[in-house]
Amino acid sequence: MGIYFNPGNRSFVQARNSMIYVDKTKLIEFLNRRLYTEDKCIALSHARRFGKSHAAGMIDAYYSRGCDSAELFEDTKLAGDADYKKHMNKYNVIHLDIASFWDACKDNIIEKIVEYVYKDFRAAFGDELNYDDRFNYNLMQIYQKTGIPFVIIIDEWDCIIRNSDDEELIHKYLQFLHSLFKSEEAKSFLALAYITGILPIKKIKDESALNNFREYTMLDSYPITEFYGFTEEEVKTLCDKYDMDFESAKAWYNGYLIDGLHMYNPNSVSMAMDRHRFDSYWKNTSSFASINTFITMNYEGLKDDIMAMLSGEKVYVNTDTFQNDLSTVSSKDEAVTALIHLGYLGYDREEYSAYIPNYEVKKAYQAALCIGSWREIAKSVGKCDELLRATIKGDADKVAELVELAHDTYTSVLKYNDENSLSCVLTMAYFTAPAFYNIIREMPAGKGFADFVFIPRANAGNRPAMVVELKYNKSADSAINQIKENRYHGALSGYSDRILLVGINYDADGKGSKRHTCVIEEV
Repeated sequence: MGIYFNPGNRSFVQARNSMIYVDKTKLIEFLNRRLYTEDKCIALSHARRFGKSHAAGMIDAYYSRGCDSAELFEDTKLAGDADYKKHMNKYNVIHLDIASFWDACKDNIIEKIVEYVYKDFRAAFGDELNYDDRFNYNLMQIYQKTGIPFVIIIDEWDCIIRNSDDEELIHKYLQFLHSLFKSEEAKSFLALAYITGILPIKKIKDESALNNFREYTMLDSYPITEFYGFTEEEVKTLCDKYDMDFESAKAWYNGYLIDGLHMYNPNSVSMAMDRHRFDSYWKNTSSFASINTFITMNYEGLKDDIMAMLSGEKVYVNTDTFQNDLSTVSSKDEAVTALIHLGYLGYDREEYSAYIPNYEVKKAYQAALCIGSWREIAKSVGKCDELLRATIKGDADKVAELVELAHDTYTSVLKYNDENSLSCVLTMAYFTAPAFYNIIREMPAGKGFADFVFIPRANAGNRPAMVVELKYNKSADSAINQIKENRYHGALSGYSDRILLVGINYDADGKGSKRHTCVIEEV
């Protein structure tokens, strides 16, 4: 058992022993069908913390001759396949994490990769190999000596591509990959290749090192979507097991619609179950910087689109123009597509549109805005919690004042001349409310449709349910009367002991801070 050559199964053992473990072993069945075929090279590009490295550890455990994993897999979903033991621990495996090499030895990274793998080779083969020969030639020599083909796993394969502007190094690295996956020697020794990255494969000039890979991305990963992230059924099962509210989990972590499947961020769901608290667990300085890098680009229409998505809308995006390189983004569509691949936007393939996937990601945008250049928007977003508290306390004047601030902030990017547009602004004004409320726009209630209904979540404490009705050039009292006459609040009678009726009117001809008025009543 080596570190890089024929690694053990420790990574998968730790995964299986973890408090939160979701069985994704059927991925192996998919990979087994591609052994020794023209489809044997798999490239998986997904956002961080979506299970790529977990899968790599599982693949080690299954194929590597450096361990015995029979007991690890005997009670898994894979065990339902009659032939699941056929390939178990039968291959020479090489597993490389390029990010760890990059952090330690940027200048001579390829030489260091070869040096460290050769250390494992020496332990296994001694002086049977000529270590001055090319790396891929020695792989072929091992195959000819043993008759055992290779499974090559490269985690974070695109680390060099993403982080280096040294064209000579990138060319050298791609030639190295070519020797592993497309050379004449590789045709003999390679049974399977599995590489992971953040971005899809970038086509660089005439380089063809990776053009034989089948790609699976945040845009399209059929038929292996379910193996990266948690499915809705898996999250329901976890919520039942750990006594957590599924609807809250759905609001916080759902939203990645990939090939028709609703996928959840597995790291965040696991943390929520472990801590028994819904929160934003996918946050770090680099993520905020990634969002700001793109949302502050001055491309025509980008700010409008970001604001529309933050207010709950979807926007059309042409993903075909993106060059799979964060350093060459030069248009609104490319910026939005980059955010999709990074996990900060969802993508609806049927509608060719992008959207904010869930509340956790919304919180990431909130934090990014506060340290970014959209100061006026950050100021309004920073008042969202205050607006919610004022509404719950029945402070109608304060609500009108804060809605006025939201209007002044968003009016330049959101049309503001009817009730529908007022709804978009109100969605932004109550930006942080989804942490405690399921907010439904145009909800069927009583004799019609309520503009906004705030249904308390299980973690809402003693917060009241609320019905918010909007009017344009009328009065806040008329909004309250409409709620009562049509009995919109009746739809909330089972959700809370307290129900607030909130009427908000925008007077286009009003002066100063009186353009918005508010009336709040409790029933």
